[in-house]
Amino acid sequence: MQRESVETFRRKRNEALSYIQSQTELRPNYMLILGTGLGQLADEMDVETEIPYDQIPHFPVSTVESHAGKLLFGSLGGKDVVAMQGRFHFYEGYTMQQIAFPVRVLKANGADCLFVSNACGGMNPNYKRGDIMLIRDHINFLGDNPLIGPNDDDLGPRFPDMSDPYTERLRDIAQTVALEEAIAMHQGVYVSVAGPMLETRAEYRYLRLIGADVVGMSTVPEVITAVHMGMDVLGISVITDECFPDALEPVIIEDILDAAAMAEPKMTRVIIRVLEKL
Repeated sequence: MQRESVETFRRKRNEALSYIQSQTELRPNYMLILGTGLGQLADEMDVETEIPYDQIPHFPVSTVESHAGKLLFGSLGGKDVVAMQGRFHFYEGYTMQQIAFPVRVLKANGADCLFVSNACGGMNPNYKRGDIMLIRDHINFLGDNPLIGPNDDDLGPRFPDMSDPYTERLRDIAQTVALEEAIAMHQGVYVSVAGPMLETRAEYRYLRLIGADVVGMSTVPEVITAVHMGMDVLGISVITDECFPDALEPVIIEDILDAAAMAEPKMTRVIIRVLEKL
């Protein structure tokens, strides 16, 4: 696949950034990506500016149910934040560079810390539908990543280290918050697959065997992009279905959204309290 040149990327980024900065004077340090069924965290924000994705030059557009497709600038937990209410997925046909593009643009706008959330399937038998999990590490099974192609040395190194993609300091704060709020929160490994189909029994067994606790179809491209640029990262997964091969039942999107709604208040509380402590 042909990857765009550094010059083309910079032009597109600058055009998107120029438009965003024409709509708001906020330059938030904190960026939030809200996953499937998790857009209601935006209700807790004091929103100053709302920008639909389709108005921003070169931004992809969300095509998935429950992804509103808006960029929200405002405050949350006493901090200036920008939230992506809806994200982009490899299975929608977007390239890794397109999925990474909003993170690149918002880093240029001032963001140096990424909070990322997702809905996922729980494979660890200790996890239940409606639980939340702090992401300690990830496995990339997407078959691609946003750093393949020409490297822009102004953004980050050609060979970025990924030994600690989810910032330990932020994970420690999140765990402290969960204890203070009496919120049960697991900590584990997220594996990202291409989708859009859910996994077979054999695939769940394999993914569990290689060390994954939950499985989803997002998050990893954005995290790789953020780490490449030196951003701190905190990731939280909401477990929307139980993927136990010997007791597997068909899943429909309505069930996933119901489970996300059940778990979202816990995730929301953790994120707000972490922001307050930073």
